Amino acid sequence: MNREIIIVAGPTAVGKTKYAIEIAKNFNGEIVSSDSMQLYKFMDIGSAKPTQEEQNQVKHYLVDEIDPREPFSVAEYQKRARDAIEQIFSKGKTPVISGGTGLYVNSLIYEMDFSAPPVGNEYRKKLENLAAKHGNEYVHQLLSKQDSEAAARIHPNNLKKVIRALEVAENSEQGIQPFEKSFVKTSDYAYKLIGLSRNREELYERINLRVDMLLDMGLVDEIKGLLDMGLTSDSISMKGIGYKEIIGYLNGEYDLEHAVYLVKRNTRHYAKRQITWFKRYDDIKWFNISEYNSDDEAVKEIITWLRENR
Repeated sequence: MNREIIIVAGPTAVGKTKYAIEIAKNFNGEIVSSDSMQLYKFMDIGSAKPTQEEQNQVKHYLVDEIDPREPFSVAEYQKRARDAIEQIFSKGKTPVISGGTGLYVNSLIYEMDFSAPPVGNEYRKKLENLAAKHGNEYVHQLLSKQDSEAAARIHPNNLKKVIRALEVAENSEQGIQPFEKSFVKTSDYAYKLIGLSRNREELYERINLRVDMLLDMGLVDEIKGLLDMGLTSDSISMKGIGYKEIIGYLNGEYDLEHAVYLVKRNTRHYAKRQITWFKRYDDIKWFNISEYNSDDEAVKEIITWLRENR
């Protein structure tokens, strides 16, 4: 049996769900989400979760499975996603990974160690306190000053890895290993990595339109319901873009118009970070959707490339 997964990656709003579904249909596949928000229950609108119609076309895993009130980690994602991949293989089908959370993708193609660093280090405690007081971005900026290359490849929200990198930078002039040498590729299966992109103007327009659409669908009411369930701005699940900004509006920090502006701006910034992240993979095959006359034409070329290269 061909133990090879297909990964469809790229920035938010580029169209990953639609393309992953078409790829899965062509390769007898089932989809495993690699999106850090779509896995939560009750968070349907803000996460732009695949619709029920889309999920009916192809079976999805790790969508609408986790209670947002419960803690969830990359390590837990890795375990659940790899279990799902093995389930799909056991059916004689192809696992198709779809999503834009870089750490989740990393956890599936690399042998990543998620064990917690040892406690008791005063420097580490200082950094953890700074993150708690000023936010993860603040500590990430400290890393940028110490080791700009490490900062470029580590997401600000991966606080443990940011702190580890700072510890190494503090005690060594060599910094931490380059991205491509940081992890050993998994031997559990092979993979083909597809990257979807669009011209910047088109992608940003799609992001802005999506935000407007999510608001029309009832994003504010969804977030009110989550707050009524006991979730707060401190909940990990509520720190996603679209949720944290609307919470600020509901808390009276600014009006709805400014909240919408923040969601659009922060989503565009996030998309830029995603593109930077995925461009570091030397084995990714990029397809710029903007260069095709239609989605059907782009899908056809992607399918052809996969058939020729699997």
